[in-house]
Amino acid sequence: MTDEKEQDEKVNWWAELRGLAVMLLVVLLFHTFIAKPFYIPSASMVPNLMVGDRLIVSKYPYGWSWVSASFHVFPRSDWRIAPATPEYGDIVIAVPPDENTDYIKRVIGLPGDTVALVDGQIILNGEPVPQDMEPPVRIPAENDNLCATAFGSEVPCLDDFEPYRVTLENGTQVYEPPTYRETLPNGASYLIIDHMRQRFDNMLPVTVPEGHVFLMGDNRDHSSDSRAPSLMQGGNGLGGPVPLTSVGGRAEIITFSLDGTSSYNPLSWWGALRGERAWTPLRPELRGEPSQ
Repeated sequence: MTDEKEQDEKVNWWAELRGLAVMLLVVLLFHTFIAKPFYIPSASMVPNLMVGDRLIVSKYPYGWSWVSASFHVFPRSDWRIAPATPEYGDIVIAVPPDENTDYIKRVIGLPGDTVALVDGQIILNGEPVPQDMEPPVRIPAENDNLCATAFGSEVPCLDDFEPYRVTLENGTQVYEPPTYRETLPNGASYLIIDHMRQRFDNMLPVTVPEGHVFLMGDNRDHSSDSRAPSLMQGGNGLGGPVPLTSVGGRAEIITFSLDGTSSYNPLSWWGALRGERAWTPLRPELRGEPSQ
């Protein structure tokens, strides 16, 4: 009787491992075909995305390709299943032509469009994209996250906004950088920050090839995007228009956000929560009638 009881109590390790493998496979399939979490590691999409934001990225809106698989395990290719084209203003994740890092940027140009820049203003198909001055956004200056530099060190992610630090009446310190509202031809409207003159403020017209999109960050002076050369071209950007086969999904919503006081210890997360950012939708606001 005792032997039978001991046999019943023995762990069936094969069954346990098989169960874990099935669970892992289900998670990988979900991340590949439906949605996956995404962490914002840089300030290139400020003010709409902050370092420390955790997002949900849906994988199906534009179809599936080599980039859809978790960890980018498939070789680069030009096949697509159920292909679709993004809309102006969508926030998407994309992979540069010479590295496997996910970038997150906004869709500015669609296939067939001509994109140029003059003094920081987008010229889309020969027409200036409206860029209206807005009251400066107020970005918390305290408890900033750290971001890696090109030299391997870490600095506060919002360090470039230091000239715009102000102290409010209640003693809170915030950054108030110059803020504009951009509205694309379909009415997609969103805020951008543009506070300095830099080499990517001007760009000769570029025609977006079929099956590509032109992407830019909302923090215009601090974004490595389609304006900037790629790694093999001597830069750290996307190297021009991005093939839709390298676009891996659309950002949908912020689930939660942590400021710079958080650590790997989960006990630190509660105090670091930015509660006002939780469940913020990331689809652009639509204003007015779409341009013809």
